[in-house]
Amino acid sequence: MPYSPFDLTGKVALITGGNSGIGLGMARAIAQAGGDIAIWGTNAGKNAAAAEELKSTGRHILTLACDVGDEAAVEQAFAETVKTMGRVDGCFANAGVSGRGGHTFMEMTSEEWHRVTRVNLDGAFYTFRTAARHMVTTKTEGVLVGTASLAAIEAAPRSEHYAATKGGMISMVKAMSVEFARYGIRAHSILPGWIETNMTANAVATTGFQTKVLPRVPMRRWGTGDDFGGIAVYLMSSASRYHTGDTFVIDGGYSLF
Repeated sequence: MPYSPFDLTGKVALITGGNSGIGLGMARAIAQAGGDIAIWGTNAGKNAAAAEELKSTGRHILTLACDVGDEAAVEQAFAETVKTMGRVDGCFANAGVSGRGGHTFMEMTSEEWHRVTRVNLDGAFYTFRTAARHMVTTKTEGVLVGTASLAAIEAAPRSEHYAATKGGMISMVKAMSVEFARYGIRAHSILPGWIETNMTANAVATTGFQTKVLPRVPMRRWGTGDDFGGIAVYLMSSASRYHTGDTFVIDGGYSLF
């Protein structure tokens, strides 16, 4: 009998911020493995483009406008997702924003601090909470996955707010992995390195990054969204059914060198 745990037919993945970059790379792979996809994003044009691309896989695709930092919006979007898709087996809290301005920590305003924490940490909490309630209530042995960052484990000067949210993501996920293990629900965090996305496009294009950062990446290239497809399929699949509480560093070896 062939080994086929990576067949995701009948499963539904919810991916916040799934209309581009890492989230879209995850969505592509999950759909190609047979899973149906729900994407939440705030950019209507990107949502439409992602839906158009993913429909070519023949899977059921839903895109919804949702600001994950808005608690009521998350509750409404999750209800709509379940109503349309029938279930959620995997929840990927991937939506996030970066810091602005490059100011020192002493110059950082409360508004800037809360702008980042509102989406990156509060938004992940609201998203995971609704997904956990659904999985426990429906007895779904699913998975909760948060996109963190190397900023959680390496110094990120002038980005303390961003680093705090990503460190918080890891801690929240580890706690969830223990709390929900009894229900067969797993939880993990993913730490991307330097990935070429809309969020990092301006930075990686600079001479400084090309001459100082890229040579420190042992694989000698920036990561792409598609580099996260394999881990997404694995975590959605039955191959990972006894694997929980992990922190996956996907950075081309950057943090080792």
